[in-house]
Amino acid sequence: MTNTLTKSKKRGGMNGKTKTSIALISMMLPGILYLIINNYIPMAGLVVAFKSFDYAKGIWGSGWAGLGNFTYLFKTQDAFNIVRNTLLYNIVFIMLGNVLAITVAVMLNFLRGQMNKKIYQTLILIPYLISMVVVSYIVYGFLSMDSGYLNKLIESFGGAAISWYTEPKYWPVILTLVHLWSGFGYSSIVYYATVIGIDSSLYEAASIDGANVWKQVWHITLPGLRITIITLVLMAMGRMFYSDFGLFYQVPMRSGLLSGATDTIDVFVYKALTQLNDVGRASAAGLLQSVLGFLMVLTANLIVRKVDSDSALF
Repeated sequence: MTNTLTKSKKRGGMNGKTKTSIALISMMLPGILYLIINNYIPMAGLVVAFKSFDYAKGIWGSGWAGLGNFTYLFKTQDAFNIVRNTLLYNIVFIMLGNVLAITVAVMLNFLRGQMNKKIYQTLILIPYLISMVVVSYIVYGFLSMDSGYLNKLIESFGGAAISWYTEPKYWPVILTLVHLWSGFGYSSIVYYATVIGIDSSLYEAASIDGANVWKQVWHITLPGLRITIITLVLMAMGRMFYSDFGLFYQVPMRSGLLSGATDTIDVFVYKALTQLNDVGRASAAGLLQSVLGFLMVLTANLIVRKVDSDSALF
């Protein structure tokens, strides 16, 4: 009798576990299907990168180009310029963007009053939600030769108006400022979410020991943000060979005179496609960017693992 009851309990337990597993799998299924349909099935299209694509013949009927599409970026006379711009802009964006976001997150943490925190969080997040097309016209309102706010300000002090859209030397600074203004809000909210998760008793103990605000930030807040900083930087490293197309194409108002300072790999490929309509080369550029970004992540993670194995992603 006892054995029978034990077996029935085991069967009931197994049935309960099975039902729980089915429920969890059912909840996961929509996400898994989305991932397969959106991320994995389209990978079959990577074959276009190795073909001389012909619309009439389709993907499978088009002839093979081998690695010819990949050499396209490096044979052009602008190859060095676009790769340099892409890498240098991303390095500056990662460095300054994270420093600004961490600073804002720490400042939010020391604000008094929940209402003030919510107001500031909303205000700093608004630029991130604005379309880059709209941002480009906001920038134009500041930099327009005839009626731009900056030129009016310069002229009010007796200076001469600057033709911003014909002078490439100003645009590394302009694009960096626009990117920081547009993107720091989202990153700062991510960092702030980590900051508020740090045990408040640590700050109380540090305050009792006589630590001022700066020492609390240095010895408690920044160490608490370490994992988040490494994660976000590694994710950004994965897109080192990509660029914000809207930022580099829309904000300069498509001015050809600025191409030396504003053209990145994405912008160059788009311009080439609008003229040559070569889908194979565009696919090759995208695949090359993804592979190089993946290698960058592996390299950066390897360095982190050598320095501090506990902070590495894998």
